[in-house]
Amino acid sequence: MHKLTRKNRIVLSVVLLLTLVSLACGVPARGLTNIQLTPVVQENNLPPADDTPRIELVTDEDQVLIDMYSRLNPSVVNITVYLNQDGVLDSFAQGSGFIFDDLGHIITNAHVVHGTDGVEVTFSDGLIREATVVGEDLHSDLAVIKVELPEGIISIPLGVMDELAVGQTVVAIGNPFGLEGTLTRGIVSALGRTIPALTIFSIPQAIQTDAAINPGNSGGPLLNLNGEVIGVNAQIETSGTSDSNIGVGFAIPVSIIRRVVPALIETGHYDWPWLGVSGYTVNPPLVEAMNLPVEQGAYVSSLTEGGPAQAAGLQATTEVITQDGRQVEVGGDVITAIDGQPVKTFDDMLVYLTLQTTPGQQVTLTILRDGQYQDISVQLGTRPTD
Repeated sequence: MHKLTRKNRIVLSVVLLLTLVSLACGVPARGLTNIQLTPVVQENNLPPADDTPRIELVTDEDQVLIDMYSRLNPSVVNITVYLNQDGVLDSFAQGSGFIFDDLGHIITNAHVVHGTDGVEVTFSDGLIREATVVGEDLHSDLAVIKVELPEGIISIPLGVMDELAVGQTVVAIGNPFGLEGTLTRGIVSALGRTIPALTIFSIPQAIQTDAAINPGNSGGPLLNLNGEVIGVNAQIETSGTSDSNIGVGFAIPVSIIRRVVPALIETGHYDWPWLGVSGYTVNPPLVEAMNLPVEQGAYVSSLTEGGPAQAAGLQATTEVITQDGRQVEVGGDVITAIDGQPVKTFDDMLVYLTLQTTPGQQVTLTILRDGQYQDISVQLGTRPTD
């Protein structure tokens, strides 16, 4: 005689119970002894899948991004550039760009198209068209190319620099590593950064972001949640030998785009105002070494030979001394204001010159020399091309 297992005892009990119930109800329990009961296990006591209530997976902010991508991705293009190798055009690099107006002007980085022999634009639907370079500016790393636009492609509007804030959500659309139509999301990590240009000069007011920007994103738009361009993605901070992003990317600010791009479209180039000084922000060793009555300002360490500042009589470093074990430049002027606007850092002066002045304009520098304030008038020149 076989010993009943726990499972068999349970099945037998159920069968007997059903038999008794059916007899009590007057219903024959035909074949009940042949029924094999298979328990149905439902995890977490949830109802069957087809009856499961759907959880709302798309938030309001998700929908903003989805709608923005659907609307603007067709206006972001993949740019392929070619070099003439022994009479044959070979592709050698890719970047991104975005439609600026309904005439087919596309904004991108100068480093994407500089020195190339051919440019092609690929739209989001795969259509490829040849483009021409309208103008480029190495000082801002901006360029404009032009293409015949397909039907239905819209331009992307520019945003306003003064409306940006650290912590604000931003989106980058571009073609990292040639992967077309990629959207990444992040925040404005910092404002007012200074990044190197393709010349000896610097680009002020750059936007720092943690939105993933990688090779191929260059020239693509950095957007606010209104779908407005607030910057052109241009540079990333890398680690070691890797060229991939480590969470620190930089975009050329919309304030500079607004000044440079119209000139590139009209004349093919942009003339930058030029003071002809090099220096840095006043620091504690300099304050102590020169016995300065201020703790902020722009120190003039050197002057360009024959430049506007030298012609106006500004004074640069005259000697280097040792102060508390550190070498400190002394003897140069400290600029504390330009046209009455306070100058607290060297970048303050760069930003004012970049956004508020033009070549040939007269500016008044308030300087501190030998403990005395004085005003010096300088006629700005035009930056050298390299």
